[in-house]
Amino acid sequence: MSLFEAVVLGLVQGLTEFLPISSSGHLRVVSAFFGWPDPGAAFTAVSQIGTELAVVIYFRQRIWAILSTWTRSLFNRELRGDVNARMGWYVILGSVPIVVLGLLLEEQIDSVFRDLRLIALNLIIFGVILGVVDTYARKHRTLEDLNVPRGLTFGLFQALALIPGVSRSGGTLTGGMLLGFKRADAAEYAFLLALPAVFGAGVYKLTDIGDAEYAGWGATIVGTVIAGVVGFVVIAWLMRFISTHSFMPFVYYRVGLGILILALVSWGTLDPQGGAGAQPAESEIVSEQETPEEDSGDEPEADTEAGSGPSSETDAEPSGAPSEEPTPTVDPVTGWEIDPEVGLPRNPDTGLYHDPDLGMDVDYDPATGLATNPVTGQTYDPKAAG
Repeated sequence: MSLFEAVVLGLVQGLTEFLPISSSGHLRVVSAFFGWPDPGAAFTAVSQIGTELAVVIYFRQRIWAILSTWTRSLFNRELRGDVNARMGWYVILGSVPIVVLGLLLEEQIDSVFRDLRLIALNLIIFGVILGVVDTYARKHRTLEDLNVPRGLTFGLFQALALIPGVSRSGGTLTGGMLLGFKRADAAEYAFLLALPAVFGAGVYKLTDIGDAEYAGWGATIVGTVIAGVVGFVVIAWLMRFISTHSFMPFVYYRVGLGILILALVSWGTLDPQGGAGAQPAESEIVSEQETPEEDSGDEPEADTEAGSGPSSETDAEPSGAPSEEPTPTVDPVTGWEIDPEVGLPRNPDTGLYHDPDLGMDVDYDPATGLATNPVTGQTYDPKAAG
């Protein structure tokens, strides 16, 4: 990942993390729009640490009151009825669903859930649900009215954010307003509830940065810092905005963006499975194919010079390089020419390799010679599979 990509994605993360429009979905979509590879679940999780630090700074007085009162209530029974002590338990309890489901669905989160079509549908469907709830729900409760069942319900709605396109804040706000909480109170608890889950996911994914992930350490750090600075500004603005406005502008935006993504995917402009940059350019493939040909062309000349005896017909046959080169074939299903070096046809619309057995385009790494199944995330040898 280049520094420019890290800056852009950091801005996107900071702008969208606290708005009910899905930050993880936007990171995926923006990368696809620019033709960049999917930044990956690890970059998304780690960059969210920056935005959660913004939450800590903005709500620092409330967070300190919760931490100090909750800790003292462990030894002082009289403090256990305090709203801040109870809030500490509600945050812990509400974090359980997303932690459990995040570990159980880790493989799907890294692969299947990042399909652009699924993201678009989630943007539309959950955007409409947010609009309906915001319009018709009776919003009269404050954080004083939180209890164990309501805290758990908040947590279950937050867990929906594991699927890009749903939105952590959007899902939690929807659940809060369904329970009758005012917009500002639901937003404050949603931001506080996200702290354990986001910090935990970010730390858990730190080991993936710089491994097989597209984003390296330098790009991830830059993106995280930018996301934190921008996120602080967005929190301050959003808390003022929702005190006098509804969420309908965000609903219209979600629906419009979802429709645009589905249209671009249906027109073949966007690949729903992965970033275009994950594939080698055609010029790179040509150069890779030309290099062995040039080497093979030099070898017969060296052999001829070294040979001292008369050449026989059998000796002359190896010099006929064209007869030994693999002959390009056409895939009977798609009608596309099969790359003999890879063993798969290339989709002329997307530039990606297409696996007829899977019925979809796949990522191919020329360095390892392995393709990646976009559904399972597993790598395999396309030649062996063929």
